[in-house]
Amino acid sequence: MLHRILVRGNIVLTLFLLAGCAQLGAPAPGTFAFGVLGDTPYSTAEVSKLDAMIARINAQPLAFVVHVGDLGSSAKSQGCGDTWLDARARQFASIRAPFVIVPGDNEWTDCAHHGMDPAARLEAWRQRFCRDAPGLALERQPGHCENARWRAGGMDFVALAVPGGADGPGVSLDAAYAWLDESLARAARDRAVQVVVFLHADPRFERQQGNDGYARLRNTLAAQARRFDGRLVLVHGDTHWYRDDEPRPGLRRIEPWGSPFVSWLRFEVVDGTLRVAAGR
Repeated sequence: MLHRILVRGNIVLTLFLLAGCAQLGAPAPGTFAFGVLGDTPYSTAEVSKLDAMIARINAQPLAFVVHVGDLGSSAKSQGCGDTWLDARARQFASIRAPFVIVPGDNEWTDCAHHGMDPAARLEAWRQRFCRDAPGLALERQPGHCENARWRAGGMDFVALAVPGGADGPGVSLDAAYAWLDESLARAARDRAVQVVVFLHADPRFERQQGNDGYARLRNTLAAQARRFDGRLVLVHGDTHWYRDDEPRPGLRRIEPWGSPFVSWLRFEVVDGTLRVAAGR
């Protein structure tokens, strides 16, 4: 979902990009880096910008790249259309690093606004994006391939299908939340250095409304943040506005910029600590 973006965002983004460029470079020995983007592309102009950005991403030594959902607007000709999904699948296939994507509302739940069956649209998404990620020991949830997990550098990574606007009728997140519970239990058992959870939706930490569809998610993350003692990180999209904050004690939340900005974040892991910079 594209929320209102203030004009000052252009200034903030420029400063952010300039600051981030000084921090980039090849990972030091014993470290690794990965990329994150989301909520893009939303237009043919953004498609061209994404091609250029992928070329820059491919110049980086990255362990993997994650897209946190909404690979187009919810228009029938974009996120809800097969032709657009096919084009995006080809575009993302050009990323050299192992690539993982989670579905957003624009290619799934929001398609109901056009009289389309959300379940059928999720299946269309699965056919194109539930693919292997060579070089990444990716494990997918049986029956729900959109939910996945993997390990790298002693850290656990979890991908969940939790789209924005998921509190509507007929939308069940039970499978995703069960996968989250199981994955966090495994991470605790295996003493993961850190756990990073990727999903699309803004869980509405600042504007929660009781049992709004994300209450279970918020409660789980808050409880597990205490359990992991500062080692739990949430990365989501949905609002298109860059954030790196702590919405609950011990829970770090990071969101990349989205449309109209076509950009990515470079995460570098140094001794189990995440450092985030704007991708060049």
